[in-house]
Amino acid sequence: MRTTELEIDTGGEVAVVDITSRVAEFCSEGGDGLVSIFLPHATAGLALLETGAGSDDDLAAHLDTVLPRDDRWRHRHGSAGHGADHVLPAFISPSLTVPVDDGVLALGTWQSIVVVDTNTDNPDRTVRLTFLAG
Repeated sequence: MRTTELEIDTGGEVAVVDITSRVAEFCSEGGDGLVSIFLPHATAGLALLETGAGSDDDLAAHLDTVLPRDDRWRHRHGSAGHGADHVLPAFISPSLTVPVDDGVLALGTWQSIVVVDTNTDNPDRTVRLTFLAG
């Protein structure tokens, strides 16, 4: 088992950040197995998503529809609507597992691994990668 951590800056605004190439680089020396991708934060998640064709922008724009940034949330510290950030991981999981074949991520043609972050109060994120050889 090999493990590393990636530091990600999501920019302090609602963000969908593609980390596929960094995960692929970590897996490239691996062979066959599984890569576990874990985001140890209470206000962000990970997703498999097509990027560059508008889906990433659509996701970021419509998260406010699903999780409005207003005063309905009981969790009230931080910026307005921050309670929504704490509910996000129930909808967008903080972990993913992806098969790796001969050091190559076995993703679909249009799939990318992205960090989804709506918490504008904390742009500094850590992603933990663990490769489990098969």
